Amino acid sequence: MLRSLLTDFWGLLFPSMCLACREPLARGEQHLCTSCRVELPYTDYHLLPSAESPLGRRFWGKLPIKHALSYLRFLRHGRVQHLLHQLKYQGQREVGTALGQLYGAELYAAGLAADFDLIIPVPLHRYKLAKRGYNQAAVFAEGLSLGLQVPWNVTALRRVANTATQTKKNRLQRWLNVAEVFEVHQPQEIAGRRILVVDDVLTTGATLEACGAVLLAGGAAEISFATIACADR
Repeated sequence: MLRSLLTDFWGLLFPSMCLACREPLARGEQHLCTSCRVELPYTDYHLLPSAESPLGRRFWGKLPIKHALSYLRFLRHGRVQHLLHQLKYQGQREVGTALGQLYGAELYAAGLAADFDLIIPVPLHRYKLAKRGYNQAAVFAEGLSLGLQVPWNVTALRRVANTATQTKKNRLQRWLNVAEVFEVHQPQEIAGRRILVVDDVLTTGATLEACGAVLLAGGAAEISFATIACADR
């Protein structure tokens, strides 16, 4: 009873905030308020056959993949952009973990956990990792691992070149920017395994494509992709 009263009192003084809209969370809510949980632009692509996924079509003729998944649609000046901005630039790593766990639970409920042996995040170069303090794709992978009940590995794949930001590049520029910057660091970890490669946002898909190609060449049996959000082309 005393602990509950102290928790309630602390919550009045320092209320937890919704990660999307920054409004105080009500008792029983975690990470996202009920309004945002209802109104976030979910894709529900995981409920479609993999051959019918709009994201999968972006990789046709480029790379053989099993699934192309994304939790949310990226809309400018909306809740999703706010979430991603907090994750990448405001040090709010719990955004990635929370969204990963929520999405992982949905994928698990849809029966997709059986399609993956290992989750690998798109790696950051060590200089950028030191500057930011964490890899936003890795915290998303950690949450996915919890929700999907599939192990994750942050060291099997590494980035060997520090590339310029992809934000204002077209598809060709993005591909040239990442074409030779990844390498398999632990081939024994990926050999013969079905790998889910994860990142924060899918735009042209050039970064994921580069990672997937390296992993397949390194002995992975199958590749799938998942991101927090996807942008319309």
